[in-house]
This record gives sequence, structure tokens and C-alpha cells, in this order.
Amino acid sequence: MDTISDIEPGQVAAEHRPHGLQIQTRTYALTLDYARPFALLSGADGHPYADLFLAPSLNTTGGLDRTARLNPPTLEQEPDALTLRFRLEGGIWEHKELVLRCDPLGIDSHVEVKGEGHLTDAVLFGGQYSGHLRWGSGFFSSGAHFAQVFNPEPYGRERRLLPASESSAIDVMGTSLPGKGHWFFTPAPLVYAFRLGEGGAGPNLGADQGGAPEVDAVGQAAEQASTQPTPQPNTAAGWLSASVVAPVEALNFTSFQYDATEGAFAFRLVYEGQTPVNGAFRTPTLRLTFASDPYEAIAQNSARHAELGYRQPQTGDQPDWWSSPIQCGWGSQCYLSRVQGGRAPDHCTQANYDGFLEVLTAQRLLPGILVLDDKWSATYGTSEVDTQKWPDLPGWIARAHERGQRVLLWWKAWDPEGLPPEACVLNDLGEPVAADPTSPMYEHLLRQSIRRILLEYGADGFKVDFSARTPSGPGLKRHGEAWGIHLLHRLLWILRDEAKRCKPDALIMTHTPHPVFGNVSDMIRLNDVNTGADVNEQMIHRARVARAALPHHLIDTDNWPMPSLEAWRSYTRLQPQLGIPSLYFATHIDGDGQALTEQDYDLIRNTWAHWTTIRNGLRSRA
Repeated sequence: MDTISDIEPGQVAAEHRPHGLQIQTRTYALTLDYARPFALLSGADGHPYADLFLAPSLNTTGGLDRTARLNPPTLEQEPDALTLRFRLEGGIWEHKELVLRCDPLGIDSHVEVKGEGHLTDAVLFGGQYSGHLRWGSGFFSSGAHFAQVFNPEPYGRERRLLPASESSAIDVMGTSLPGKGHWFFTPAPLVYAFRLGEGGAGPNLGADQGGAPEVDAVGQAAEQASTQPTPQPNTAAGWLSASVVAPVEALNFTSFQYDATEGAFAFRLVYEGQTPVNGAFRTPTLRLTFASDPYEAIAQNSARHAELGYRQPQTGDQPDWWSSPIQCGWGSQCYLSRVQGGRAPDHCTQANYDGFLEVLTAQRLLPGILVLDDKWSATYGTSEVDTQKWPDLPGWIARAHERGQRVLLWWKAWDPEGLPPEACVLNDLGEPVAADPTSPMYEHLLRQSIRRILLEYGADGFKVDFSARTPSGPGLKRHGEAWGIHLLHRLLWILRDEAKRCKPDALIMTHTPHPVFGNVSDMIRLNDVNTGADVNEQMIHRARVARAALPHHLIDTDNWPMPSLEAWRSYTRLQPQLGIPSLYFATHIDGDGQALTEQDYDLIRNTWAHWTTIRNGLRSRA
């Protein structure tokens, strides 16, 4: 095999061995020993990152998949790539193949099956196996030589780096309940990144897995190893990334899971029995590549989506008002709930919002965007104004327009309140669980409500929330086939499509920083703050994720909740560096109940002025 320096940047070199194959590029090496169901993936500097298990399982409601024989691969040579096809025998499918396409920068993997069934899980680089009696049978995992895993999805504890032995998930669900505290980005980019520990590789495979030399050479190999210096990690591309690259139509799963235990891992796409297979099916591409840091890995994933046409570019210019400072009343509603009682949504009234604006006007603060939050509507499902709380919503919005301000209405995704069962996802008892964007009736009702909000009430767009209530689970019934991430995209596509028909400059704000959601969102909101962790650190992370995944989208920096006035001040100063300043409070912080001072209002004015300077500079360079 040529050395790294002998390989051209765009070359994929292959060396056939008596019982295996080695593939080498300037970026990585993949080594196969046909006596083992693994392929060793190493970085350009020779560090092993993973022993990839090559017999995946695609399980269905009808049974668990397995593999009884892994055949050596057939090779398909291309000018700039080499494709390996492994035929897998046994199991529940008529035909099953693992496909690895090795290009100069990374490996695209997917599984192809033929047969029938309703998918529950696609287990990738792991699976049930009985093809080598030497190692027994049962579930086999890939080997982890890395020490840490990075998950871009914000969790309640705000831990970005986890031990490699700890499982994690990136999904479209979540709420403030045990095991579900990760609703902040739904979905986050489907990207994991892995880093070696001190000194490089993790545990090696034992002799019974074929990971050690033959018995008569053990002593010599150990002596050689003891005299070799420990290689240092490659700082130029020291992270292995594993990311899903696929069009939104292929994202019919609710979760991309990293299933781990000590020294081992597998990936799993969770289909929940909601994806029927009738004939041929292939899993979404899982791409393995290397990056200098996790945020570059996200950017690479986004660029790959764009290259393949999966990330659609934004069309049209961004109106100036989209990037003006934002004032949302939710934080003030929460403060009123604290001091007056009741639930925060009870305080979303026209009188209260008039009071918020009076305070800001007296302080010479004129936000360009006003957000009416939860709950201005009588029902969530039909979004008709609650005239008891908002007796003149159209007039209120018209007066805001006269002042040069635009108005977004908070919109709760998925809630079936007020919807007929025919418009809903139903459980086994026929009870509504969520709105169903594949239902023709719901699409009609949703488009009707959007026209009412934008044309009758006069609003200028939507702040979308609760996208993490995406329906999930076996047995739920809907009208169409889309599920999981695809189903959420369908919901937001209807919303944005009708909004742009009504008002081409309507603004759609979501917290969906995933490349395929670029065509259903105009602005990414960083979402609620985790008050138990450092505020600035977590919001910097979220902004980096959003910018890497959707580099041309605007960012709403959010501003709630805040644990203290001091934390609010610190984050307010930071906001212009991350995106558009957003203000959730008018008189007091809800966390510690402290009142804003004259100096605090000065801080807001200065922050907004600083953002205006940054914005004007960005426009002049565009």
C-alpha cells in the first residue's frame, strides 16, 4: 500500500490482500479482514477510530432481523470512488446488502433490502449475528476507539461532550419530563462527532475477535509495540463524524440514536413500525468523514446536503424588517403570573401588551418586531382569536404597522385543540394525539387559519413553537405515509407555503436548524434558556450549530427564561454577536423578580444600536 504522501488528494487507493482489502485516501484508511465481520476505520495519521460491524439489522413489527452469513464484498470502481457491496444472508428479508461508497473525503453507507414489513428500527454498524461460531451469536456492536461523543442537540444539562460509553439521541420530540428534556432544537442536525482520548486509541479487540496477532507472533508484536512512540492525534482533522445525509422524504424516523456501552456502539434509526416496506427499500445515507471540530462536521453535513440538492437555497431577498430587534411578551407574561397568579398564557391580553409597549415607548425603545405569545387564540388547533382577551386584534396590529412595527403571532404546532378527529393523528382509542399534516381536512383547516391570521387579522408571520410535540409511537394512525422528521417538515411546509401565498414577505420563525428545513423556515430561534447552566455558553453553542447548519438564515437570539437580572444583562450584551437581539421583558425579570433599572434600559438601547451597526456592515459586504 502506498503511504499517505504517495496518494493524490482525489485518489481512492485499494490494495487487495490474500484475505482482505485495504482502502486508503489522504483522509482515512479502511481495513477489512474477511475472516472478521468488522472493518477498521483509521484517520490519516493511522489512529484507529472504530471497528465498524458490517452486518446491520432492519427490524419490523413482524420480527427481528439478523444475519447468518456476511459475504466478502463485490467492488465497483468509479473515477473518484470505490463502492463495496456486502451481501448478507439470513434474516427476515428476501435480499439484504450493506453498501459502502468510499470517496476521497469519507464513506457513504446505506443498507438495501427487499421484502415486506413495517420497519421498527434500522440498526446500523450493529446487529444480530450468528455467522462466526468462534465468537458466539447475538447482538454485535462496533468497537469504539474514541473517548468522547459530541451531540449538537441541546439537552437540559447542557453537556455537549459525553463519554463514548453513554448513549444519546437526536430527535424531534421532547418536553420537561424525565428523559425528554431536549426539545430545544427539533430537529438538530443529524450529526455526531467523536474524539480520541489522551494518547489516541481506546481499547483494542481481543485475540478471539481477530484483533491481535497470531499466537506465535504475539511476543514479537508486543516487543515492537513497546519501542514505538505513541502517535499523537491529528489536530487538522481530529474528529470523526457520523451524519445522516438524505432528502427530507427519506427522513421517516423520529430519532437518530447513538447506542453505546463500554468500548462499543451502534447507530439506530427509530421508525416505530410506521414505515411500510413493500418491495425495495434503502436506508438514508450515513456518512463517515473527518473534521477539525464538531461545528465543521455540521457545516460539512450542510454542504453535502446542498451539493446533492437536499438543502434548498432561500429564494428572494430578506426584507429589512426581518432583522430588526424583537420584543416578545412571554417573559412579561411569566412575571405577571408570578406576582398575580394564574398561568402565564392567561396574561396574554391586549391590555397587558399595551402596558408592555407603554413602558418601552417611555424608555425610547421601538422594537421592529412584536411577538404575541401564548395564548392569544381561543383554540390552538384552529387559531381563532380569543376576543375576550384581544377585543380588537386587527386594530392592534394596524396601529403597530402605523408605528413602523411588524407583528408575529405565536403558533403552537401539533396541538389538536378544536380540531375534528378526521384532521388528527389518532391513538388506539380513536382519540386525537396531534394534528395530522397528511390529512386533507387538516391541510384545508390550516391554510384557512393562516389566511385568517395574515389577511383578516393583518399579522406578518409566525413564531412556531412546540415542534417537539411531533407524534411518536407505534399504533398511531394518520392519513398519509410521512412520519417523524418528514411529518414535521410537511407541517411546516404547509404553514410557510400558505403564508408566502398571502404575504410574500411573511416571516416564519422556527427552532429547526437542520439543512432540509431551510425551505420551511426564514429565521432560527435559539429557543428557551436552560437556567441551570451558563446562559452565554449554551447560547453560543446553539448559535454556532444554527449558523453551521443554515449559514444564510437569520438567528433570533431569544431571551427567556433568565435565572437572574445579572444573567440577563450578560446575555443581552452578547446577543448582537450571535444574531438579532430579542427582548422578553418590559419591567422585571421573571427568574428572580428584579426590576429593570434605567441603566438596563440604556443597555437595551445600546445593544440594539450595536446590532444595527453590525447589520449595516453585513449588508454593505453582501
